[in-house]
Amino acid sequence: MSILPVGAATSSLWPATETTQVGLTDPTSPTSPTAPVGGAGGASSTSGGGGFANVLGNALDSLSATQSNADNLATQAATGGLTNVADYMVAANEANLQTQLTSAVRNSALQSFQSIMGMQL
Repeated sequence: MSILPVGAATSSLWPATETTQVGLTDPTSPTSPTAPVGGAGGASSTSGGGGFANVLGNALDSLSATQSNADNLATQAATGGLTNVADYMVAANEANLQTQLTSAVRNSALQSFQSIMGMQL
């Protein structure tokens, strides 16, 4: 990465309509509106895309698969079929962290729901 003097840099953040003395475009000049790019309201949960329900479902499926993998490695370690115990430790810690994250997200969502339901109209 090289350091350039202020006048040598050009900005790609603003459209090149009029330039100032330092070589950048004027941030106060009006720009044309842009189309929204995804975001919170971009996809509905009923579409086949990536709605909120689909994201939660995929996260729960991932959690289930991670826990299943840790259980299988625990069984192999108990029966003597596992040669590297570190694999089991990594899988068990990964399953534990994913469970904690899922629990935290659930608690936050429940608290938000209760807060919304307690609002006065």
